Amino acid sequence: MTAPLAEPIIIDETDTDIDVTPDTPWVVIVWNDPINLMSYVTFVLQKLFGFSNEKATKLMLDVHEKGKAVVSTGPREKAEVDVFRLHEHGLWATMQQD
Repeated sequence: MTAPLAEPIIIDETDTDIDVTPDTPWVVIVWNDPINLMSYVTFVLQKLFGFSNEKATKLMLDVHEKGKAVVSTGPREKAEVDVFRLHEHGLWATMQQD
């Protein structure tokens, strides 16, 4: 005697627990300080981020006049490295999620 053929069972495996929100970028902020010269801040921004003299000067003036400037954005790991490198050059920098 032959066993009857079973029909395939279709399972709907919709997983609603998966987080599909994109990573929120992190921003690196350079803060004004009373120690570093404006020309030095411009130099560091050019050296570390490859900014043109014009862009580095604009960011330095934001730091000087507004107290801070966003100099980098990206994933957390990149922001951590950027903050570390700015600290190595004596600038006050922090990071936060945008």
